[in-house]
Amino acid sequence: MRTKKITVAEVEYAAFTFARRLMTWNEPIPDFGTRFPNILESCLATPFGQFNRKHLYRGLIEKGSILFYLLIKNHPFQNGNKRIAVMSLLYFLYKNEKWLRMNNIELYNFAKGIARSRPESRDEITSQIQAVIKKYLVNLH
Repeated sequence: MRTKKITVAEVEYAAFTFARRLMTWNEPIPDFGTRFPNILESCLATPFGQFNRKHLYRGLIEKGSILFYLLIKNHPFQNGNKRIAVMSLLYFLYKNEKWLRMNNIELYNFAKGIARSRPESRDEITSQIQAVIKKYLVNLH
């Protein structure tokens, strides 16, 4: 099965909307229009990048892990990047008929750890994200 991409419009409609409603906590998430230009687009395109006709990230888990990592570390939004990354990952998995059997608080706390990671540890961190996704991934049907 081919991995389905998520679009900027889907992030705005699904992930951003749900992050604002369900994960507000102490800090509000600014309007979607205040995001930094082109960073979100880059985060969404990178998991599907190719070099010499070969995918740089293979399969749903690798693509999902780099997507989650980049949405946290590249800061496409003024605020709420971790919360939006959580909801974007969940939406990406949902669109590909999968889900994480992990509650939002656990996933958000995991995202906080990724946010604190050093950029030089990118490969190690994305491997950790892959391990978490593998551990909690379930089929929707």
